Amino acid sequence: MEAPWSQAWAGLLDYKTEKFALTRNRKAGALHRLLQLGILGYILGWVFLARKGYQEQDTDPHFFVITKLKGVSVTHVTELGDRLWDVADYVKPPQGENVFFLVTNFIATPRQVQGSCPEHPSVPDGICKRDTDCAAGQPVVHGNGIKTGKCVGFNASHRTCEIYGWCPVEDPALPRTPLLGAAKNFTLFIKNGVNFTKFNFSRSNTLTTSDEYYFKGCQYDATTSPLCPVFRVCDVVKAAGESFDDLALRGGAIGLHIDWTCDLDRPPSACLPRYSFHLLDKKYNFRTASYFRDPLNRLHRSLLKLYGIRFDISVRGQAGKFSIVPTAVNLGTGVAFLGAAAVLCDLVLLYLDTKAEFYRSEKYEEAKPPKDKVSGATQCRRQDLPSHETR
Repeated sequence: MEAPWSQAWAGLLDYKTEKFALTRNRKAGALHRLLQLGILGYILGWVFLARKGYQEQDTDPHFFVITKLKGVSVTHVTELGDRLWDVADYVKPPQGENVFFLVTNFIATPRQVQGSCPEHPSVPDGICKRDTDCAAGQPVVHGNGIKTGKCVGFNASHRTCEIYGWCPVEDPALPRTPLLGAAKNFTLFIKNGVNFTKFNFSRSNTLTTSDEYYFKGCQYDATTSPLCPVFRVCDVVKAAGESFDDLALRGGAIGLHIDWTCDLDRPPSACLPRYSFHLLDKKYNFRTASYFRDPLNRLHRSLLKLYGIRFDISVRGQAGKFSIVPTAVNLGTGVAFLGAAAVLCDLVLLYLDTKAEFYRSEKYEEAKPPKDKVSGATQCRRQDLPSHETR
């Protein structure tokens, strides 16, 4: 009897080869065909048609964005008088890029000087009844200055702490309608370009034309003017799902998204940007001041609390072009999936079917080579011959 280790060693040298057995099992056959159809549908429909798996992709292009706002408006405010606002006044910063701000409303506090004055009654920490309510040297929480220790009358009905700060203090009352309501008809020019370095392909969202007046008269339309990136402000706000008058009163933020998804197997003219707009916030404001000195060399400032619309521009791009490498990889993946489908059907047939034992016996058998009959017959004849004695 052979030792166990010798049998194990001999098993390592066994070779297994496939044996194909045709079975008339409709369940296994239907499962196999369904798996094949599903895999073919996935590879051809999803991978190649929907996801363009035959293309090499560039998902990290280079961008540039240049913005300009155009428009003029006049405001009539008691503190400032009649004032003309042009692009240098209502656009912050004046050199627009990915983020810029359009002024639509404001609160003006002109000719402030540093000194003592009563805090505004709209500040809770500044309200008082007696001097002991105003601790000297303490800043007013959410206020405009440092308490002097005195409780003084702001008007006939309110008493507030006296402060040292810029006086007079700002009045937080907003106008009932946006002072720069004419900004709804201002035009926004957004010049944007994309460069897919992997394919050495560049594209701009502006029409190449020799007419220098073209962009002064056109407006964007996805069908008739896709390469005229000029938008009316009210149209942008409306596309974001908001009313201009409501947003202009207290300000807000709008996101503007530019998407470059290009199929470079098509003509370059088919690579066009797609614009989308969405509301980010419904309140936005900040303060700014201009400083000057009077004839007595005293420092003054004019304070503006600006309300308006902040535009945040984001750009995304992706381009694809035919390449043999991803095509071969995805085809190889499909072939591997088809092979896996056959393995799955084998497992069902050989281990889960009611006749699994029969199918296993037909698929797996041990093949032993036949014995050498010629050499065996020769050995028998030698044994039958009589021996000759030596005389």
